[in-house]
Amino acid sequence: MKEQNLPYEKILLEKLKKGDQTAFSSIFTHYYRDMVLFGGNFLADKKDCEDVVQSIFLKLWNDRDVIQIDTYLKSYLLTAVRNGCLNEIRRKGSDHEDLSAADVELNEITSEYDTNNYMLYSDLNQHLERALNKLSPAIKETFLLNKFEGLRYKEIAARLNVSERTIEVRIAAAIKFLRSYLKEFYLPGLFFIILSLNNVISLWKKIN
Repeated sequence: MKEQNLPYEKILLEKLKKGDQTAFSSIFTHYYRDMVLFGGNFLADKKDCEDVVQSIFLKLWNDRDVIQIDTYLKSYLLTAVRNGCLNEIRRKGSDHEDLSAADVELNEITSEYDTNNYMLYSDLNQHLERALNKLSPAIKETFLLNKFEGLRYKEIAARLNVSERTIEVRIAAAIKFLRSYLKEFYLPGLFFIILSLNNVISLWKKIN
């Protein structure tokens, strides 16, 4: 059984097929940044990711009257990004002799990402923001200084005029709460993201 798009997505796609530029802009605005970030799982160069994503949107617009999307729009777009990035990797590696070995490696990378259930960074950011706002002011401040600003426990302790042990306790409490609060949104790798929020922030900074 094929998955169906959400109601608002179906409306956007119907308008897109009729050449509605506003519908196209809505899809572009909603997904562009997340698609570039998703491409970063495959390509190290931000510009390469942007080129892939821009090509996808160009094709989406040019083929708008014949395009058929039977899965979730998010899944369709992320799958297109994944395939576009893998094609770019193959293109850049076409001078290598052992292409079969490269394809095996690419297949292993591809299998790690389920585009249907993949959590967009923007969605994750919203959930994290809600969760962080539920922390006590002291724990939230400590957690943000560590995970968002990258300060070490010793530096935070000096800034807040508390002991390093207090910082350790606060960080542990924050992680425990976030793990519990976000459990319904858990996906492979999410806990790693929680532990390394500064990595998420650095990704956002690259495309903002």
